[in-house]
Amino acid sequence: LRLVPVLVGSLLSSYGWYILLAAVAIYLLLQKISQSLAARPRSRPGAADAAVEPDMVVRRQEALAAARLRMQEELNAQAERYKEKQKQLEEEKRRQKIAMWESMQEGKSYKGNLKLNQQEVESGASTSSAVPKSKPNKKPLRGGG
Repeated sequence: LRLVPVLVGSLLSSYGWYILLAAVAIYLLLQKISQSLAARPRSRPGAADAAVEPDMVVRRQEALAAARLRMQEELNAQAERYKEKQKQLEEEKRRQKIAMWESMQEGKSYKGNLKLNQQEVESGASTSSAVPKSKPNKKPLRGGG
């Protein structure tokens, strides 16, 4: 029992500053770890947060449903515009066929009218698409022989 104070005194005199710095470092490290553990559940949303705040979940689901509804309405509007465009094209083709039939009944050439009418339809339909280019007459790369 008398040996313990002598041993402790000699250890403190030799390594006292090192023991003090190690104790401070361990204390600071434990404080840092406890703060990070306390902050972890609040910073990470999970199932526990969903149970705590159901009104937030309901608002989020309502916003998702509203966004889906808007996107569906836009898609329906685009489909209606496409159907109208197709109906107009069909009506134009029907008119051309009627005009061609009438010109045939009168004894006129219908092929010339058909080409003119097709060019008019293509020019009207190609307003949103690229205009087809005619190929220039090119010489063949190899000779005829």
